[in-house]
Amino acid sequence: MTQPAHKLNPHIRTELPGPKARAMLERDKPVSTPSLPRDYPFVMARGRGAEAWDVDGNRFLDFMSGIAVCATGHSHPKVVAAIKEAADDFLHISSDYWHERMTRLCERLATLAPLGEPGQVFLCQSGTESVEAAVKLARYVTGRPRYIGFLGGFHGRSMGSLAFTASKYTQQAGFFPTMPGVTHVPYPNSYRPLFAGADQGKAVLDYIEKVLFTCNVPSSEVAAILIEPLQGEGGYLVPPDGFLKGLRELCDRHGILLIFDEVQSGIGRTGRMFAAEHSGVSPDIVTMAKGLGSGLPIGAVAARRRHMEKWKRGAHGNTFGGNPLCCAAALATLELVEGGMAANAAAVGEYFIGRLRELQKKYECIGDVRGKGLMIGMELIKDAKGREPAKELSDRLLTRAYHNGLLLLNCGQSTVRFIPPLMIDRSHVDEAMVMLEQALREALAGA
Repeated sequence: MTQPAHKLNPHIRTELPGPKARAMLERDKPVSTPSLPRDYPFVMARGRGAEAWDVDGNRFLDFMSGIAVCATGHSHPKVVAAIKEAADDFLHISSDYWHERMTRLCERLATLAPLGEPGQVFLCQSGTESVEAAVKLARYVTGRPRYIGFLGGFHGRSMGSLAFTASKYTQQAGFFPTMPGVTHVPYPNSYRPLFAGADQGKAVLDYIEKVLFTCNVPSSEVAAILIEPLQGEGGYLVPPDGFLKGLRELCDRHGILLIFDEVQSGIGRTGRMFAAEHSGVSPDIVTMAKGLGSGLPIGAVAARRRHMEKWKRGAHGNTFGGNPLCCAAALATLELVEGGMAANAAAVGEYFIGRLRELQKKYECIGDVRGKGLMIGMELIKDAKGREPAKELSDRLLTRAYHNGLLLLNCGQSTVRFIPPLMIDRSHVDEAMVMLEQALREALAGA
């Protein structure tokens, strides 16, 4: 038996899940799809900033942010006010027409996107839709039929983006064939190297150019290479220095477009507006969603203007793209992120990584701590020598963290990820560290 939650954390009033939460789970079970990958029985009632409360009044510290969506925190007053103002004007006009907020958002994103030259923007509702638009644009512009993606990548679940998704086989199981023409290569992982040599980035580039292009995939048929500049679902992997630059050069040599998927890593998450800025590499196309609307469903594709302007009228469209409420939320979000939240993510993220590395010295099961800004991964292992992933421990840790009042997610094989709102301060980190260590001790004890 696990220890009652309310004895571990004064903010937890009931054993979890509480009676109202249990009732909601029973009510939901016959009507909601079982396909949703729910990790623990959290039933949210309200949220403010980095805090969330369930239907039984239990307070939690939210370090998963709705999978990196609530960038500015739950219900930031400036975002809420912008949404209300937009709602008073009108709720919808399709993207076949115009409105000022939509144009203003496209102006901002075209300026902010790390394209290295003038850009144009396509608006949609989600990350998977932004990826679909990006790969369609690449095929349209180049006239080429093939693509290269990366093992461990997550790019969405619709049939085109699913063809690139390779973080867990369960995401593709039962859906084959997806869109044809995608070849996967390893994402460079310095902690778990697959190739000989110290520079895993160079090894992957050599594999693409000297093996793949020679033996299997004609480079002249590749429309685009799609990559996360900081890999998310695959384990929060930071690519080795020089890898993205080398990938840009490889694409340029072969006339291939480079697409950066910044759905999770963008909008201030890594301490810069886009993760690409850490490397100084400019893609041809960049996708974004998640944190862009602080909780409202919005996605976007920004591409170099010389590419996107080749799309003819009717080549691609979207009924709900540019929804006025979502545009208002995105504009307010960008103002807040530019106005200090990205810089805060960089500073607090550095402090957080330092605290996690202190914890790593105390527990051999913590194999690696990595990340940038407030996109941080802590990989758990069974033994330091073999670095065997500790998946069961990772799953137990999530459950015990929930019981202690801390909301987390995992990724990769056994990596706990930390993606709190960008507005957190050191006191939030300190509070989370107490809950995290308590949860880790309980998970190690088999609780």
